[in-house]
This record gives sequence, C-alpha cells and structure tokens, in this order.
Amino acid sequence: MMTFSSPEAVSFDSERWRWNAAEARVEDYLGRKSLHLRGGTATIADLSFTHGAIEFDLAFSGERGFMGGIWRVEDSKNYEELYVRPHQSGNPDANQYTPVFHGVSGWQLYHGPRYSVPVAYRFNEWIHVKIVFSGEQAEIYIGGMEKPVLFVDDLKRGVRPGSVGVSCGDFAAAHFSNFSYTVADAPLVKGRRAPEPVAVPQGVIPSWSVSDVFPESVLKDKYVLGEGDLAERSWTRLETERSGLANLARVQGINLRKNTVFARQVIVSDREQTKRLDFGFSDRVRVYLNRRLLFRGDDAYLSRDYRFLGSIGYFDSLYLPFIEGENELLMAVSEDLGGWGVQAKLENLAGLTLQD
Repeated sequence: MMTFSSPEAVSFDSERWRWNAAEARVEDYLGRKSLHLRGGTATIADLSFTHGAIEFDLAFSGERGFMGGIWRVEDSKNYEELYVRPHQSGNPDANQYTPVFHGVSGWQLYHGPRYSVPVAYRFNEWIHVKIVFSGEQAEIYIGGMEKPVLFVDDLKRGVRPGSVGVSCGDFAAAHFSNFSYTVADAPLVKGRRAPEPVAVPQGVIPSWSVSDVFPESVLKDKYVLGEGDLAERSWTRLETERSGLANLARVQGINLRKNTVFARQVIVSDREQTKRLDFGFSDRVRVYLNRRLLFRGDDAYLSRDYRFLGSIGYFDSLYLPFIEGENELLMAVSEDLGGWGVQAKLENLAGLTLQD
C-alpha cells in the first residue's frame, strides 16, 4: 500500500518558488494571499519526487483561459499538466490532461474521455483542485469531490521524478492559493477501474524514423525530392503509441523558423500493387512516396472555421502505388500549436514488410 507523507504547504511568497511567466505576483484576492499568474509556470525549485499529490485552490473568471497544475516537471518545457478551460464550463472539454514535450503541448493529440471530462465551474470564487499521480496513472479531483472526476490511465511522459507547480496560459490570468504537495513512497492510486486498453489498429505503422527539424518553407512547391533534400538530415527512431500515434515533440521542439520534420518509413512490397493508407496529422502534412508528392493537408487550429480544433484522427485516406521492392514513405509534418503528431495505418499488410 502506498504511504503518503504529511502534506507540506508552500506559500506563494516563499523563496522556494521559481517563476517563469509573463505575469507572476503575490497579491490579495477574494480574501486571501494568492498568486496572480499568466503566461507561464511557477514551480518549486528545490523539490523532486515521483509519486504523490498536489493540491491548490484556483479562481478564475469565465473568460477564455487555460490554468491548472503541473507535476513531474523536468524543466520549463517538459512536464505533465492538467488545466481547466473556464470558457468550456460543462462541456466535454472543460479540462485537459496533456503531456508537454520540448515546450509543445499535446491537446490536439490527446482528446476525448480519457483526457478530459465535463465539469461545471463556479466563476470568481475559490475551487479546490487535487491531482494524485502514481506510476503511469493520475486521479483528478475538482471542486472538493470525494471521487476523482477524471482518471488518467496512461501518463505519457513515463515514470520519472520531477518538481511540481502551477501553470496558466497566455489568455486570461488565474489566481492560486493554498498550494501543498504530498510525497508517496510507492506507485498506487485507489482510482477506478481503468478503461479497456486502446486497441492496436490493423496495419498500423508502429515506428518512424524522425528527422531533425527544418523550416516548412523548404518544401514550398517541392513536388519531387532530390538527394540534397535528405542528405543532411539526421534521424531518430520513434516508437508509436498503441493507437499508432507518433508524438513528434518527443524528439525535439520547434521554433518560429524551424517547425517541420520528416517521418520516414520504408515499406517493401513483393509486387507492384496499390494499398489504402488511412492517416492523421497535426498540424500540416505533405506525403511523399518514393520522393514524389502525393498529398498536402492542413488541419491547423481554426483553419476551417472558428470551431475547428485540429484534433488528430484517422480522417484522411490516400491510395499508395507501391512498386516492387523498397518504397520510401515520407510524411513531412509541420506544427504551429496544440500537438505535433502523425499516425498511419495500411488497409492490410498482405505482400508488404515494414522495415525496422
């Protein structure tokens, strides 16, 4: 059985806090000394542990905003996060669990009931939040409930120690008070029964070779790739998640000039044949087979209408004309915000072999 230490409160005027935010100040709010935070994070500098809990009170308006708690913080760009969306109060995406890799949040990749849950919020008053994390799981309590409103069965960053703290996005500010943390000595949450494991799709591509990052503009009007387009690229092998998702931010981050990578898979066909490829991407993709451009897609946030989120899924299909022998599939994936990913599955693998 997991044993918890006693909760340790850390006042926001303590020197233990490390600020990394556009706005961070201690002030009186709703009758309490609190932290006003916007555009960044606040973490405890001298702390690192693997299993345990954080608790805090949170207050916000009904304006569009993204504020919550972070744990297993490696640095300012790598951590686990749970945030609320006040402007989505009562909706299925009223909150969000997401990993953050290299400064890239993954909410477009991790969506649905495993990662968010409907909660109705009260505005401009204190709401209690508790996050229990243990092993690869986490329980989320919002509003002083005795049972978790959200059970996360598969934390994406792995079981590793880190610091804890709070976060708030660049939109509406939030106030935090009564922060405390608790350290546990073993991985166990009381939780609810975990949902059934995600089924591995038939024909899924289970890994990719991911290139180093380069500017998207390099591929403008590039209908055929030459040797020079790939000669200087370096490659990292990335295993996909059970769903087939490759979170490309696991390899590296982006910047304003360099936001694109190639995801490469060599497919050996025993004959000339055509196969359907179902795939998803975030945010934009160019698909090349044997160095020739076959498809370009744009699923960026708001790219279709003001409600379009750009969530990833197997929403597109392409018929690949394989030649006998080796075929090189290249997905050039570009990212702006919200999740950098690609996933693909072939209708079947008859006559095909995926190279490791």
